[in-house]
Amino acid sequence: MLQTEKQYVQWQENETLHNALWLSESNHMPSARIVLVDDTTTADDAYRLACEGSSLLWRGDFHNARQLLQALGRRIDRTNERSELRKAKKAAKFTTESGSSNSKEIPNLFHQQRQLQAQRSRILSRLLLELDASYVSQLRRAPDVSAACIAAFGPLDKAMDESCVLSFRDLQGALGAAGWREKGVPIDSLGLSIFPHYGVFAPTRHEYVQLLLDAPLPATYDVAYDIGTGTGLLAIILAQRGVPQVIATDLNPRALACANENFTRLELPAVQLQQADLYPTDAPLANLIVCNPPWLPAKPSSSLEYAVYDAKSAMLRGVLQGAKQHLAEQGELWLIMSDLAEHLQLRTRDELLGLFADAGLAVKYRLDTQPKHGRSQDGTDPLHVARSAEVTSLWCLTLI
Repeated sequence: MLQTEKQYVQWQENETLHNALWLSESNHMPSARIVLVDDTTTADDAYRLACEGSSLLWRGDFHNARQLLQALGRRIDRTNERSELRKAKKAAKFTTESGSSNSKEIPNLFHQQRQLQAQRSRILSRLLLELDASYVSQLRRAPDVSAACIAAFGPLDKAMDESCVLSFRDLQGALGAAGWREKGVPIDSLGLSIFPHYGVFAPTRHEYVQLLLDAPLPATYDVAYDIGTGTGLLAIILAQRGVPQVIATDLNPRALACANENFTRLELPAVQLQQADLYPTDAPLANLIVCNPPWLPAKPSSSLEYAVYDAKSAMLRGVLQGAKQHLAEQGELWLIMSDLAEHLQLRTRDELLGLFADAGLAVKYRLDTQPKHGRSQDGTDPLHVARSAEVTSLWCLTLI
């Protein structure tokens, strides 16, 4: 759970004041006003209450709560279609038709879309469920969610016998993560699957894997680092390519547990894990450093977005600036980067090359690949002009 101190919510029910532990993975604060809703509550009334800032504690059938959440989502989307987003889409269409990728509308589109997504998330997160100290729901037709919740949020203190309240969306996230963890994400080019944990970025976009397989290893490659390992995918690729010692680091305990499970599943004793903010400590110099940092220099709204957004390019700068102290002579830094930030006008190519130069690094070569994910082909996406032009690269950098 994100919060370090316990937070509680209160509501009146049957003329009794109830208290419950508040759980949130999205940095949404508990509402001061909680309204009880059930199967008799219309979607229009629920939407109005949620837009007014009320949280909706569900007391009806479990599956009907899921339907209500879908209905709220449709109402939000219809409202957004009547908002400034319509103008933004027209601007994006004009940009596409004119062939211009320098329109000032592009960064505006990105920020508008993020604002709308954040507003959508806040409203949908106001539909709440109560679970007991074992993560058991008393709602009709409620599935067994305890194992998924324990895996995602950690066990509750049963000695306190506290019930908890969380958003239905967070519960859906936990259930979805449990599914990924069970069936895995197939990485076809490796002939294996990666099993993500809740709160760890799932490598559903893995066109860059082939880049890591195609890049020639340095002349000496006895020690390699995987910085910000996440699920451990890059470290696994290096181990499979024969690197005898791979040190994978991450600061997120969830990521470390996830990577450890994947390494154990694949029986990779050559890979070592270390909890560290970027570079490992007390480690030999690396002949090869690999990193797939967040691609967009924007502020994440919650810890669940840390793998996508890198405020002020802090992680990217840290990896680049630390390379000089951790690379062996003739060593290489392989940086996996999309140029989507450039097409969104959040960072220029010259600025990226400037970061390399400031860190004392030179480009030895670059390997490119085109995106294969569905959003790059979706012409209705307001950011389609940027997504369709995206290129993912492996930048091979060496010390100057």
